[in-house]
Amino acid sequence: MGKPTGFKEFERATIPYRDPLLRILDFNEFNEKPDEQHLRTQGARCMDCGIPFCMSATGCPVDNLIPEWNDLVYRGRWREALDRLHKTNNFPEFTGRVCPAPCEGACCLGVTDPPVTIKNIECTIVDRGFEEGWIVPEPPKHRTGKSVAVVGSGPAGLAAAAQLNKAGHRVTVFERDDRIGGLLMYGIPNMKLDKGVVERRVDLLRAEGVEFVTGAHVGVNVDVRELREKHDAIVLAAGATKPRDLPIPGRELNGIHFAMDFLRPNTKSLLDSNLEDGRYLSAEGKDVIVIGGGDTGTDCIGTSLRHGCNSVVNFELFPKPPAGRAAGNPWPEWPRIFRVDYGHQEAAAKFGEDPRVYQLMSKEFFSDGAGNVAGVTTVEVDVDFSSGRPEFKEIAGSERQWKADLVFLSMGFLGPEATLAEALGLETDPRSNFKAQFGKFATSLEGVFAAGDCRRGQSLVVWAIREGREAARECDRFLMGKTGLV
Repeated sequence: MGKPTGFKEFERATIPYRDPLLRILDFNEFNEKPDEQHLRTQGARCMDCGIPFCMSATGCPVDNLIPEWNDLVYRGRWREALDRLHKTNNFPEFTGRVCPAPCEGACCLGVTDPPVTIKNIECTIVDRGFEEGWIVPEPPKHRTGKSVAVVGSGPAGLAAAAQLNKAGHRVTVFERDDRIGGLLMYGIPNMKLDKGVVERRVDLLRAEGVEFVTGAHVGVNVDVRELREKHDAIVLAAGATKPRDLPIPGRELNGIHFAMDFLRPNTKSLLDSNLEDGRYLSAEGKDVIVIGGGDTGTDCIGTSLRHGCNSVVNFELFPKPPAGRAAGNPWPEWPRIFRVDYGHQEAAAKFGEDPRVYQLMSKEFFSDGAGNVAGVTTVEVDVDFSSGRPEFKEIAGSERQWKADLVFLSMGFLGPEATLAEALGLETDPRSNFKAQFGKFATSLEGVFAAGDCRRGQSLVVWAIREGREAARECDRFLMGKTGLV
């Protein structure tokens, strides 16, 4: 695939980001517009590797036909590349922007050299498809007479809706927020995923016959009994939105917020008024501490910088990852290595150093005397992995106080909120997720299916898309006795 000797001739080169000191002045996407020849050259690096591990269990969850569309891009056959891409992935414009690219971690070239820039190529294929007018509504030719309610409009819900509509069922998506998109709309900042990109796909689904209802909080202002009576099946794709808390002394102080309570209002205000309505938490002039890493932590850093924060520090509990794969992390596993994401790069450009501090445990929030947070007391820790689970030992004499006007808790999510499960009487697993076997996706209630983070726990957008597609397949089988969905 690609040019037979391309991996020897060309170096890996990702699409560059805009200058960090310039991009923090706005909320526009941080990627530069790619050059076609750049992408064709990168596609040429895809090897004729025999067994494409990028498509394996450790690679792409949606089984993207990666070598095929890499080869087509190299040859300049973009329209065919788009067709191959859409065969397995409903929303490559989302994964091409926000997926951490496990496919690249499993790339065969990555055994000895930097892997193929799969994610960049994927995103450019679909963006070009929209620009060229190749992507148009394709409503089903026939309707089955069956109706399905999809609860939640994140990546799992939208994927399920797209597939079920394709099968000819009448699909209605219920979303509790005022805009469609769930995590894609309000959970991911605009500079990483422009909301016009989300709305573009939603408009396409609407033109294909999918109906959307906003402000519909199922189990609160939408009666679940009526929902079951009016529809032949239900797919639950409500996400994992219950954040992990940090119950240490001083947690009740003003100025300590869950990450999503910072990110969501910011995006809503940006879309509603370009931040002119003031209905968001502003980090302008504030000393900010972000507790917890990952994508959401990075998003808090990036958003704080765009507000004009005075400083930002990111506490990480675990040790700094190695520069290369450790002995216990062989290819084709996801490489657990040190990475610099967009927010880290921006903080370093503005303040002169990476904002992350490792092996730091938060012990107490301290007050300014008026009920507001003034900072965090921490202690350094040694981390022991010998038992299989991390054990943390505090280092005597390492206590330190850090100044903060705002603290954002970004330590992941515990599972779905209990509202839906309680309203429906659903069986849940020990982690509070909706209990449904992977591959079957059927819950304890007949005709009710679950997909995405509400079933598997906090995970990736690409896994949500896969689960939405597969839950749709099983829902279609339940409705029709057979299925043509894959």
